[in-house]
Parts: sequence; C-alpha cells; structure tokens
Amino acid sequence: MPTNEQRRAAAKRKLERQMVYRQERAKKRRIIAVVSTVVVVALVGGGVWFLATHDFGNGDAAASETPKQEAVDKAEKIPTEMHQIPKRPQALPEKVNCEYTKGQEPAAKENTPPANGEQSATGTVGVTLGTSIGDLKFNLDRSLAPCTVNNFVNLAKQKYFDNTTCHRLVVTGIQVLQCGDPGGNGMGGPGYSFKDEVYPELTYGRGVLAMANSGPDTNGSQFFIVYGDGANLQPKYTIFGTVDGESLKKIDEVAKTGTISQQPGQGDGKPKTPVDIKSALVAN
Repeated sequence: MPTNEQRRAAAKRKLERQMVYRQERAKKRRIIAVVSTVVVVALVGGGVWFLATHDFGNGDAAASETPKQEAVDKAEKIPTEMHQIPKRPQALPEKVNCEYTKGQEPAAKENTPPANGEQSATGTVGVTLGTSIGDLKFNLDRSLAPCTVNNFVNLAKQKYFDNTTCHRLVVTGIQVLQCGDPGGNGMGGPGYSFKDEVYPELTYGRGVLAMANSGPDTNGSQFFIVYGDGANLQPKYTIFGTVDGESLKKIDEVAKTGTISQQPGQGDGKPKTPVDIKSALVAN
C-alpha cells in the first residue's frame, strides 16, 4: 500500500503533467491564431493589391512601370477605314468662354497656362509632331473643342511636348497611342486642368485625336491618337481633331511590334518601338 507521502508525490506529478499539457495546448492555440491572422491579412492585402493594380476602366490610365521581365503583346488586326470626321450635332457660338484652373499637383514641365476668357469656336489649326518614327500631322478643329485646341496650341508653342515620349500603347480591345506627359509615366500634366468638351453623340475610331483624362473635367496635356479600333470608348474624352492617314500608317508599324507590359495578355503598356516627340510645330 502506498504511503500518504507517496500518494501526495504521485498527485503532484500528475498535476504537473496536466499543467504542462495545458500550457502546450494553449501555445498551439496561440500559434494557430497567429497563422490564421497572417493568412487572412495576406489574402486581404492581395485583394487590395489586385484592385489597385488592375485597371477596369477604358484603358486611359497611366502605363505600368518598366517590367522586370519583358513580355510583348502583339496588336490585333488594325482596321484601315478612317473614322467619320466628328461634327457637333449643334454648332457652338462663334466664341466660347474658357477657364484653366490651377491644380494641386505641380507641372511636369514648366509652362504658362492659357489665359482665361473667350476663344474662337471656328476654324482649324495644323500641328506637326516631329517624332522618332517620322512626322505626325494633326488637324485641330475649334468647332469641336475650342478650349482644348487653344490649350494644345499654347503648350506646343511653349515647346512643352518637345523631347517627350509617348508612354502608352494599347493594342487590344481599343487601339490607341497616348502621349503628352513629359515625365513619361502617365502621371504628369501641366499643373492645371480644364473642363471636358464632350457630347453624347461622340464616337471614336481610326484617325481621331482626343484628350486623355483621369475623370470628369481633368484635361491637361495628355492626349491620345486612335489608330485603329475605338468603339469601346465611352463619350467622355474630348475630341479636338484628326490625324492624317500617312501618320497613322507609321503608328500602325509601331503597334505591330507590340507593347511591353508587366501583365502579359493585357495588350496595354509601353510601346516596344519608342515614339519620341522631338518637336511640335504649329502652322501659321
């Protein structure tokens, strides 16, 4: 028969084993809780990253940074038929009031904003961009967007577009070449903005010249050329002119070499063949 002392010792050892067991269980529960929290945070963070880095809009956002591994997306078939020259369903008065509002972001390149006030809503202006792929010729139409034409001419005369690069090419879904940011990353502008000059009947297609934006009434210096398909674009980008056929053929060749993208298959990124703007000459 065990003595009382032996029974007390056995009871003590049993209690110590139970305490160790409980401590181990508690430790395991804490580890599981921490791991579960880490997994949840990772999943949530991954979801936020996905939403932040995938553009579900119309493709006029800024181009991605230089990819770590080059992936080239080739252009879909490019239509050769020119889009009908845009025309307002109801003509503007001979003069309209234009306002250029200073923004919070600094200008990507030093410039003087256009003066506020009345601008003519009649006539056209020729502009030739001297680029690394040859001359690109624009016909700016004041009857479509007088404030936009005034802005573009003002920037061109100040050499704002000189020595800049077209930072974005889209080859699938829509087919556009986007330029006008001296920083070359799609984030820059002139330090001011002005209102949209759009209307519901606007449609886009080969040869259309329009303003890029980051939302309503955020026009600045970035513009895009529709060299092919533009049917999926909503009427919220100000059309202010057209691009001639010979110029579009040069852009076609750029599109055929494709885009460099961090997300293969998106068809949206930096042109593999650079389009560098050397000069912008406004016809007298």
